[in-house]
Amino acid sequence: MIFEIFTLFPEVFEPYLQTSILQRASLRDLVNVNLHNIRDWTYDKHHITDDEPYGGGGGMVMKPEPVFAAVEGVLGDPPCCPVILLTPQGRPFNQKTAFELAQNHSRLALICGRYEGVDERIRQHLATDEISIGDYVLTGGELAAMILVDAVARLIPGVLGDPDGAIDDSFASGLLEYPHYTRPAEFRGWGVPEILLSGDHARIARWRREQAILRTWQRRPDLLANAPLSEQDRRFLKSLEENNDKL
Repeated sequence: MIFEIFTLFPEVFEPYLQTSILQRASLRDLVNVNLHNIRDWTYDKHHITDDEPYGGGGGMVMKPEPVFAAVEGVLGDPPCCPVILLTPQGRPFNQKTAFELAQNHSRLALICGRYEGVDERIRQHLATDEISIGDYVLTGGELAAMILVDAVARLIPGVLGDPDGAIDDSFASGLLEYPHYTRPAEFRGWGVPEILLSGDHARIARWRREQAILRTWQRRPDLLANAPLSEQDRRFLKSLEENNDKL
């Protein structure tokens, strides 16, 4: 997977990209992140990328010329891959979106907005998709882009040490993830559930499934409406509802 990131601050990405899983993925050529400084496509001596908004109001707006020039200079005209604008006005980013991007594309371009936002013509005539990481506003799109890169990259085969590691993640199956335990078996008087020490993999798998359903029911019941539940799952969920007062 190749990520082409267009930003005014490429230096903010480097520490995270050079750490842990993403660094190993990069060294193995499973993920390549190319950082492009939009200022490199300006033509004035001050490298201006923003200006006052027409109609008045506070803040500055990113100019269309350097953004178009940067994206088209790297990707061609029209661009050879999806161009995603990170914006609070975009479609919500979730695990389903991450799977969609990982499975359907080998190259993605990300535009990081700044200041009051980008000129509307960037949204209308350059971006092919708009994605939001949540109902809040950040100083710029760099953090949003990094979140998207991380979430998508870990779904690429070979990036995670465990080939099935992403399958059980929260939201991957429509449910929150089951609880995890590791050594020691007892810590400050708190023990590990006996079933996890039993060696009975079938019972452990069922326990984990039920714990995922329980945790989702307790914390994010809205997810259950669209989760793929078996008849056995539904019976367990019904028992939770019937014994609600005891939980």
